[in-house]
Amino acid sequence: MSANSAEPAAQVEVVLVKGGRTKIRYPAELLADDGVRLAVRAPWAGAGVRDFGFVRFEPGDLFTEYYWRDRWYSVKEVRAGDGTVKGWYCDITRPAVLSGGELVVEDLDLDLWRSADGTDVRRLDEDEFAESGLAETDPVAASAAVAALDALETLAREQGFGALLA
Repeated sequence: MSANSAEPAAQVEVVLVKGGRTKIRYPAELLADDGVRLAVRAPWAGAGVRDFGFVRFEPGDLFTEYYWRDRWYSVKEVRAGDGTVKGWYCDITRPAVLSGGELVVEDLDLDLWRSADGTDVRRLDEDEFAESGLAETDPVAASAAVAALDALETLAREQGFGALLA
């Protein structure tokens, strides 16, 4: 294939599962898959605006999302419609599974946000995680989830996600 080839980008359907149910499903462009890490790009798939108070996700935002088959998290770079980086939203998940054209990820409730300038790093939804009962029903997964959140927070505070996503 030549460098000037106009091959269409591969498409996948990202399927986010939470509590055994599909929470959201959306099409994404598959940017890379090295066998361990996958990268996809998709516009904001939510309905309308989602205002968290510290960031707003809205139509026109573009997400470049990184998933791992051997790690308990995903990292999503969020850009505004004008290309400005808003920050990184991280979901604590079971390792991703790509099967056929579906990229399936099980959300474990814990999240982390890092602003573009790195001044705002916050853990999110720890109350939801506690209420989920995962610590009782699957203590190994719960332990892996907490360890993943701790590792991401350390990385976000100390150096950001540049090396992780390069």
